[in-house]
Amino acid sequence: MSSRRPRSPVISGFVLFLACNRGAPPQPPSDVAAPAPNVAGRTAAPAVVSDGPPRLFRNARIMTAAGDIFERADLLVVGGRISAVGPDLKAPDGAVVVDATGKTITPGIIDTHSHLGVYAAPGLNGHSDGNEASAPNTAHVRAEDGYWPQDPQIDRARAGGVTTAQILPGSANLIGGRSVTVRFLPDARSVDDVKFPGAPYGLKMACGENPKRVYGDKAGPKTRMGNIAGFRDAFQKAKEYERAQSKYLKDHADWEKNKDKPQPAGKDGQPGKPPDEPQPPTRDFGLETLGLVLKGEILVHNHCYRADEMSQMLDLAATYGFKIRSFHHAVEAYKIADRLAAADTAASIWADWWGFKAEAFDGILENAALLHAAGGRSIIHSDSPTGIQRLDHEAAKAMHAGRRIGIEISENDALRWLTANPAWALGIDHEVGTLTPGKRADVVVWSGSPFSVYTRAEQVYIDGEPVFVRGSYEPGTDFELGYNAGAAPPAPVAPVPSNMSAAH
Repeated sequence: MSSRRPRSPVISGFVLFLACNRGAPPQPPSDVAAPAPNVAGRTAAPAVVSDGPPRLFRNARIMTAAGDIFERADLLVVGGRISAVGPDLKAPDGAVVVDATGKTITPGIIDTHSHLGVYAAPGLNGHSDGNEASAPNTAHVRAEDGYWPQDPQIDRARAGGVTTAQILPGSANLIGGRSVTVRFLPDARSVDDVKFPGAPYGLKMACGENPKRVYGDKAGPKTRMGNIAGFRDAFQKAKEYERAQSKYLKDHADWEKNKDKPQPAGKDGQPGKPPDEPQPPTRDFGLETLGLVLKGEILVHNHCYRADEMSQMLDLAATYGFKIRSFHHAVEAYKIADRLAAADTAASIWADWWGFKAEAFDGILENAALLHAAGGRSIIHSDSPTGIQRLDHEAAKAMHAGRRIGIEISENDALRWLTANPAWALGIDHEVGTLTPGKRADVVVWSGSPFSVYTRAEQVYIDGEPVFVRGSYEPGTDFELGYNAGAAPPAPVAPVPSNMSAAH
């Protein structure tokens, strides 16, 4: 696709605004971690344990994504978490010292929009597990149930510096189901091996062309009117389900309090019968998921391209009392940058994909920069098994597009589009996204600036442990053994001790 388009009047006007107001531009969100969502909607959160040795990275250029860029400094990891960042740090006893002279260190890249593992390679029908296209609303399904951790594409993403990704259902349906946040750990055998501890689930929703294309010749929706009506119907039913659940809980609490009390005698003088125990509403997994959205415990990720539809979805969310965490693709985010910033809704976007269907036609290269300048949260996502391998280059393109029209985008800003902002969108910014002491040590050592096309990720760490070292440790799945002579075999599985059965 061509990336050359005439400058939009919106851009020209915004550049004029910037030129007249350089003294006080809107400020993007600071690096203050938001409270983690309530635990009811989150995956299990075991304590962080890393029994590996301390690790000291020496003499690197360190980009923290928290505002500080150290031109020559050290980074210390202890117990899988970042302990300190700064010059001339002392190595603890037993530490592994990594000479990073001439290298650049950043947080691990986080992709908010990936289908790896649910649309696995090779691209066979048997590997197509991303769209449960059996009804427009499939809130009851979960991406984790279709995730294949041995998808060979995961290894390529890890080699590109990606440590964490949100795995989403596809966009065929209005409501596609729950997403799951995973870490790209090697040698995983099930989704439970790679779930990000404590990460909230997401809900995939989709506006626009896709649902009406998929269902237009079926029972609908056939139009954008039908799309919005479908969302409205789903969340109204969820509210009514939550109301029924609340009534049941109140009635049951009253019953528990009164069940053993003497009952008034009947007309025949006989003791009264104790009240019947209230019965709960029939469990509905889809309405349960939407109810957790209404409570703020599941985060909404909404595939939506056009500015008018994003505005409609913000209004619908406000009507039902929930927030949209991030619009995805959002090629017209620049048209409503002020609204997105005011709603505290991120936009997960491409650097330069546009024009491949009608609703994607009005995309511009300056999209991320304009949203950033308005004080919003820009995120560079992939939605691609190849794009995920070079997200640093995608951020570089978006950064330079903004600079070309006079928007000041620092390297720290652009790095946050890949790390801190996506961590916020996934509800894990209290754990990852910046090289801040106390956070998990998800770290990438680059050969140079991550914004150079000549740079590659040389080393990748999750919780301070190496998961990729170019040329010496490049894990591959056992799926590729025998097909790819260069694929490294998976790590051996420890034998079951003789005094413990395999069932344990």
